Order: sequence, then C-alpha cells, then structure tokens
Amino acid sequence: VGHALAKANGLDFDDTDQLIEPREGRSTSDIFVQDGEKRFREIEREGVVNAVIDHDGVLVLGGGSVLDPQSRALLAELPTVWLRVDTDTAVRRVGLNAPRPVLLGNVRGQLKSLTAQREPLYTEVSNLEIDTSERSPEEIAGQIVADLELADAGRQSS
Repeated sequence: VGHALAKANGLDFDDTDQLIEPREGRSTSDIFVQDGEKRFREIEREGVVNAVIDHDGVLVLGGGSVLDPQSRALLAELPTVWLRVDTDTAVRRVGLNAPRPVLLGNVRGQLKSLTAQREPLYTEVSNLEIDTSERSPEEIAGQIVADLELADAGRQSS
C-alpha cells in the first residue's frame, strides 16, 4: 500500500524496518531474536525518529512502533493512517510460518493478541483508519488519497 500510495502521488517511499536493517547489518528478525524485544524497540524508536525527521513522503512503520510513547507523540503530529485488517486476512498475508518473532507459535492467536494490545494505540495516533481486508493495494491507496483530501478540505474550511 505504501509503495502504491507513493507511486500514485509522486512521493518518496521508505520503510523503517528497511532503514534499520542496513544500519544494523542484520534483519529486524535477527535483531529481535539475538538482542531481545527491548533492544529491538530502542533501535526501532531511533529509526522512527530519524525517518520522521529525514523523510518527506510515504513512510511505513512496523506494527510495534506504536508501543513507544516518543514514536506515538511524533506520529500524532503527522497524517497517520492505520491499515486495519481482519485476522483471517492477516494470517493469509503473513503465512503460518512467518519469520516474525512476535508471531512464533500460534500465528492466529498471536495476531489476535497483538491487535487487542495495540488497537488503542493505533487509534490514538491515526487520523485515518482504513480496512484493508480483501482489497488491493491500489484500491486502498486511492481511498487514502481521497480521505486525506477530504480531511484537508475540512480543516481548511474551519
């Protein structure tokens, strides 16, 4: 969705995980497993802060980025979109053998648990919530553009 949104609007695209990996010299999964979640979240926070300061365009963050209060404060000042997905679609997208440490074991159960934990935080930081279940990235990107334009028009007329 981030790629489609950036491409459709002539914007740069970045993903905080993809920015972290070359800097750390290993995958985000390896950082998580080798150094633990606490250290990974510290590295992730630094990556989010740097990306928000340095990047002008579409920026994709890892789902756990909202766990950090500093990251949430930054996001609250920016147009932030929560791409909501139902559990069945999420399981199909990541697969049952996903190389994601937070999903080890029962993928479906872990996704439900993470969603329940993070949902209030996503709600806190997002100005726009889009259901992405069973939709193409291009369709979702189109809705984001339309909804953000409506939101901007509403703010300008106030």
